[in-house]
Amino acid sequence: MLMSNSNRPARLHYMANGFRVLTPGDHVICAVSGARIALEDLRYWSPAAQSAFASAAIASEALSPR
Repeated sequence: MLMSNSNRPARLHYMANGFRVLTPGDHVICAVSGARIALEDLRYWSPAAQSAFASAAIASEALSPR
């Protein structure tokens, strides 16, 4: 039986210029908002925090020094 990766969260390793899929899936969850981000729409992440973000504004806010 083939396993479908749809509707399953992926586990990724975030790097400076991309990411590597550790566990197949079709989305990740935003570290701040909890929004579902389709892998093909994933544009913002932090390699240091190993976190994904749903938008540039959310990433900027989350990564700005306090």
